[in-house]
Amino acid sequence: MSMDGPSSFAIPTRLETARLLLRSFTDADLAGLHEHYSDLECTRYTYRRALTEAATWRAMASMAGHWLLRGYGPYAVEEKATGITLGTVGLWYPVEWPEPEIKWALARRHWGRGYASEAVRAVQRMAGEWLPELRLISLIDSRNEASIRLALAVGARFEREMEFADATFHVYRHPSPG
Repeated sequence: MSMDGPSSFAIPTRLETARLLLRSFTDADLAGLHEHYSDLECTRYTYRRALTEAATWRAMASMAGHWLLRGYGPYAVEEKATGITLGTVGLWYPVEWPEPEIKWALARRHWGRGYASEAVRAVQRMAGEWLPELRLISLIDSRNEASIRLALAVGARFEREMEFADATFHVYRHPSPG
C-alpha cells in the first residue's frame, strides 16, 4: 500500500492498494456513487430508501465536507484498472454516532470481489499509523448480514448491541494498531 501524506488533514487524502485508489471525491464520482445510493438493496440498512441523484450528490458533499470538519473522512474508491468509482470506504463520525467508524458502501455489481475488504484493510492500516488514538468501530444494522460478514473478515469483533436510528444495531470493534 502506498499513500500520500496529509495536507491540512489528519490523514492522507490518498491511499493505494494493489487494485484500488482511495482518494478525495470529485464531481466525476457522482455516477458511481449513485449506482450504490439509488439501489434499495444497497441502502436498505442505512438510508432505508433509494436516493435520487440530487440526494446522492448531497451525500457525496456531506462526505467531502466531513474531511473539513473532522480532519478525516471517507474516500472515493476507484478501481485502478478501469478508473470506475466503485463506492466509498473510510472514516466516518457524524454527531449522532457513538464513536468514529470505518464505513463502506460499494455498488452491488462490485460485491463479492474482495474490493471492500481490501479498502477497509487499507483504512485500518492508515488509521493505525496516522490516528492510533482512535478506537474505530463499524455500526451495522443487526439485519445486515453481508456487512457483518465483512466486519468479521477484516478482524472486527462484535462488542455490543444498541438502539440506533429506530433499529437494533451492532457495534463491531476494529483491531487496535500494534
